[in-house]
Order: sequence, then C-alpha cells, then structure tokens
Amino acid sequence: MIKQIGPTAIQEWHRASCHCGAVVLRLHLPDGIVDPRRCDCSICRRKGAIVASVPLDGIEVVQGQEQLRVYEFNTRTAKHYFCGVCGIYTHHQRRSNPTQYGFNLGCLDGVNPFDLESAVPTRDGVNHPADRS
Repeated sequence: MIKQIGPTAIQEWHRASCHCGAVVLRLHLPDGIVDPRRCDCSICRRKGAIVASVPLDGIEVVQGQEQLRVYEFNTRTAKHYFCGVCGIYTHHQRRSNPTQYGFNLGCLDGVNPFDLESAVPTRDGVNHPADRS
C-alpha cells in the first residue's frame, strides 16, 4: 500500500483527470495505491502508463462522460478509456480481472508517477494468462 507519492498524500477519495480537464474521475482508494505496475502488452507498452486497480464501483466519472472514448481490440474483453479531446488514457476495464478497473497513476491530482520510491514491476501482458490453456 502506498499512502503518499512525493509530496501528495493519497486520499480515500482521490480526484483524477485527463490533461485538458474534460474528464474528471473520483477514485475510491481506501488502502492507497495497491500493486502499481506496468504491462508489456501491445497497447500498454505504447502508452507507458503506471497503473493500479480498483473494483468497478471504485471509479466514478464526475465530469466528461460524453468525452470518454473506448478502445477495444483482440478479445474485446478489456475496455480502454481515453479523453476524446486530449487523448489521455484515464482507465480501463481489465482483461485479466473484468471486475476491476486499472487506472493511470499519472492522472491522479498532485501525483507524479516518477516520484514513486520503489521500482515498478512490469507484468507479462504479451503472454496473457487468459491466452494460456
């Protein structure tokens, strides 16, 4: 559990937004940031975001629902949301656990992901668990 990143304390209900501010989210983070990670799947290695997860009811779109766009590929299980104005990836419904959203730590108000004190592990998204027999 990470309760602070750099000078920013992680709030139980923490605000997040895209770059232009058209999309605003409210995330329920009662335990702080749990299990921050990167992924090396084809989309994640291109966007380069550090993500953590919350249950589906742990994200509320406060503003900009009409600006959110969704991108799906391959099995179309994961739904990747981004702002249709500035293009910033805000969150996604996870393929490996569709009962959770992954969210972009860089969208959290006051958080610079480069301030994480520990190394951020990279998950093997190329060899996705759902693709194994």
